[in-house]
Parts: sequence; structure tokens; C-alpha cells
Amino acid sequence: MMSTTVPKPKIPTLLSAFITLLNDRLGETIVFPLLPFLLERFTSSGSTLGLLAGTYAISQFAVAPLIGALSDRFGRKPIIISCVSGSVIGLVLFAVTVSLNWNSFLPAWAAILPLICLFTARVIDGISGGTAATATAILADISTPENRAKTFGLIGVAFGLGFILGPGLGTSLAQFSVTLPVWAASVFALINLYLVIFFLPETLPKAKRNSLPRKRQLNPLSQLKNVFENPLSRKVCLAFFIFFMAFNGFTAILVLYLKESFNWGPQLSSQAFIVVGVVAMIVQGGLIGPLVKLFGERRLTLAGTGFVITGCILLTLANINNSIPTVFSSVALLAIGTGLVTPCLRALISRRLNENGQGVILGSLQGLQSLGTFLGATFAGLSYDLIGHKSPFFGTTLLLIIVIILITGNEFSEAKRDSSL
Repeated sequence: MMSTTVPKPKIPTLLSAFITLLNDRLGETIVFPLLPFLLERFTSSGSTLGLLAGTYAISQFAVAPLIGALSDRFGRKPIIISCVSGSVIGLVLFAVTVSLNWNSFLPAWAAILPLICLFTARVIDGISGGTAATATAILADISTPENRAKTFGLIGVAFGLGFILGPGLGTSLAQFSVTLPVWAASVFALINLYLVIFFLPETLPKAKRNSLPRKRQLNPLSQLKNVFENPLSRKVCLAFFIFFMAFNGFTAILVLYLKESFNWGPQLSSQAFIVVGVVAMIVQGGLIGPLVKLFGERRLTLAGTGFVITGCILLTLANINNSIPTVFSSVALLAIGTGLVTPCLRALISRRLNENGQGVILGSLQGLQSLGTFLGATFAGLSYDLIGHKSPFFGTTLLLIIVIILITGNEFSEAKRDSSL
């Protein structure tokens, strides 16, 4: 009889999941601080940059339920191999596009072709963007509800390390060529593919796998409806959605804001992201476990949201004379905030859901995050162009206040329910 025991954490499992999460971040952080400089030959529009980020996110949203369901049906390993392979293809296409001298062979009427290629690359990368969700499901497979927040802290370590290595590597390589960092990201994705093929064991026993749901249930909107139907998690899921819509929205245009408002170059922009990485890694890698024991996930979520609000307000106070200390202080606060909110919100939701079907649930959360990113990045870019360069930060602040209200309201609802039992 086949055992249904979840396998204990092993070094190859943790290493493969961690490298996958790191690759998910490096693909963005190597390139992200350089993006306005990579695209300045094609566009300087905040709306275009926002849509470029949004294209990746909405593509990821469309397939997230399917990826989660497939990982629950066929296991984590084959799905994560497919996702990383798609990431390699998308990154290579992006690298080829920004490396070519299009003006030397394109007629004037075809000047939009490079942007089409860039958007196509983002669609491919987005469709295969189940890497983080599947890696998170692997971490859920090898952890218990009690230590899940701490295990999910690995996501934050990868996030933080990605923000250290990515911008640092990008800045160093950009001294030789501004396109070279994109090729470096492609090579790292290939290394990730090698690891998951040859070293990642399967973490989901066959006896615990689910049948594929009906096609209607794979509709991403239907999946989100299922998550929100749980009265215990509804408000927390909405808070999760709004938080990522707010945070990922303004970060989509942050580098463009620094470039155009303060004349920052790739080096300063990258150094700001390195600060984010150091702080986030310290918070989620070493502090999140003890902090959860002391204060609980809900209080840390509220505190983290407050840090992000403070960082956004500080960004609006920056000017050409004080931009360096102000922006660096701001991004440190943003890193503390996201370092607290991200694992705690996931853990709050995970605690309220059934143990079975973690892949579907976490895939739905990834879809929720992707939809929020699409809406946030798109509206932040439009706001940047139409209202003003600082408007996305004010919009983020208002949305995060709603997050606080939802988390606080959920706490009062639970207290009232418990007192009536």
C-alpha cells in the first residue's frame, strides 16, 4: 500500500525549489533596473512600460489555475520543468530583441516590430510563469501548518537574494553592454532547468494526487471565485489582491520615475534594489520565524503594510537635491514591509484552507497576484503619463489603507464569531 506521508525536507528539494524561486526573481531583477535604458530606443512611455509588466502578469493569470491543477494531478516535477523551459524561451527572445540593431534593416513602417517581439517574449514568460506557484506548492508539501510561515520565508530569501544578485550583476555587466545582463538571466534560467530535471525529487505522492477538474473550473475567474467563497479567507484574499495590485503597480514605473525625475542612471537604480534585497533577506530569512511567534501573522501583516505606506509617502517627498538619501530610506522601508506582508498573508490564507489541493489553491493565489499586478501596473503607467509622476505613489497609499481596513475587519469578525461559540 502506497504511503501518503509527505516527504521530509531534503537538501535537493529545498535547493531546487529555492533556485527556482531565485530564478523567478533574477529574471526580473537583473533586467528591471535597466529596463528604461534597454527600451529607450523603442519607447519612454510609462503606459507602455506598465503594459509590458501587465502583459506578463495577465498571461500568468490566464494559466495559473491550469498549472496548479496539473501539478496536483501529475506531480510538481513535470510541471516545474515545463514552466522553467518556457521561461528560458521568453528570456532568450527578450535578449535577442534588445540586442539587435533594428534600425539597420527595418523600414520605418515596421518600427513597432521590436515592441511586438518584447510583448511576445513577456507573454511566453508569463504563460510559463507557474514556477513560483509550483515551487511554493513544493514547500507546502514538505512543511506542516505550524511551520509553513517559516518555510514560506524561503520565498523571501530568494526574493531578497534576487534583489542583491540581480541588480549587482546587471550593473556590473551593463558596463560592457546594456544587453549583456539579459543574456546572463537567460543562462541562469538554463542552470535552473538543469537542476529541476536532474536533482528535484517528486514531493507529491501519487496517493495524494487529485483528478483534473472540469474545464469550467480551470477558468481563472472561477478559481478566484472558489477562493473567495470561503468565508474564513474572503477578506484576507481580497487584502492579498489589493496589496499586490498596489505594490507591483507603482514598482512597475519606479525606475522610470527615478530616471526622469532625478536623472538617476543604471548604477544608482540598481543600488536601490540591492538595498531592497539585503533588507528583505534579513527580514524573511532570519527574523520572520521569531517575529511570527512573538506577534502573530496578522499583526505583522498590518505592521508591514504600514511600512510600505511610509515608504510610498517618503518617495513623494524626494527632490533632485535629497533624492539619494530619501529614496534609499524609502526602499528600505518598502523592503521591511513586503518582507513582513508576503509570507504572513500567504500563511494566513493557507491556514484557512484545506490541506488537500494545495497546488490549486496556491496557483489561484498566484493568479490573484498576477491579476492585481496587471491592473496595478497598467493603471500606474497610465496615471504616470496622464496625471503626474508622483500619482502612482498616492494611489498605492490609498489602496494599502484599504488593506489595513480589511485585515482589521477580518480580525474583529473572527473575534466576534469565536465569542459566540
